Amino acid sequence: MEEAGLVSTGIALVEEHARKIKPPRILSVPFNFGNTLGEVNNPSFQHEILEATFDLLDRPEGPVLEIFETDEIERVVLSRSEVKTAAVSKKKEDTFVELANIKANYEKWLGMNKGRTAVGLSNIGIDQFPAVVEFLKEFIEGKTHDSEIRPEQFSIAHFIRYCVDDLKSYYLESRIAVDPKASMNELYRWLWSETALSDLLGELAEVMNDSEDKEIKAVAFGIAR
Repeated sequence: MEEAGLVSTGIALVEEHARKIKPPRILSVPFNFGNTLGEVNNPSFQHEILEATFDLLDRPEGPVLEIFETDEIERVVLSRSEVKTAAVSKKKEDTFVELANIKANYEKWLGMNKGRTAVGLSNIGIDQFPAVVEFLKEFIEGKTHDSEIRPEQFSIAHFIRYCVDDLKSYYLESRIAVDPKASMNELYRWLWSETALSDLLGELAEVMNDSEDKEIKAVAFGIAR
């Protein structure tokens, strides 16, 4: 793109990756995956990040790596391992009940946001989430290595990752619907310390990280984050 005369810029969530890849212009932000612009329902802060990103277009030569620093939002809890409470070990058997209980809140979220949702990467509808959870449980236990509901265009590793991303979005959006003023850290602390899904994803990440399948092992990093 640059060689063709099209000036480019972008946002990086992992500073180490940006330093290694050395794109022409990049803004490194200290936020979690899926929250590139920092905080839900904070448009003024989101515009500040976008303006800082577009300001990099004025830099005639690269690579340029700009670090976005802010005291307005506390550092986002990145992973399940950062939220260690007694609640984390109790709820695995309640995952199916939990899915059903938060459905109304998710539907409320859709109504509040004109149907916009981050759920959908896996191409699996929310009505099939119990089947997804059943598959993930069996995968953890070594009873199966594939699912009949997996779309053909996805490898098993990426199908698992997309399903996990959809489940996390489903939970977080459901939570925002009942607590719109919650900070990102409050949302993630709830997800990782007070839900049955947390235990499931923690076990899944461990199993995938120990896999001899290189693709599954590579995907494991983002499962419980």
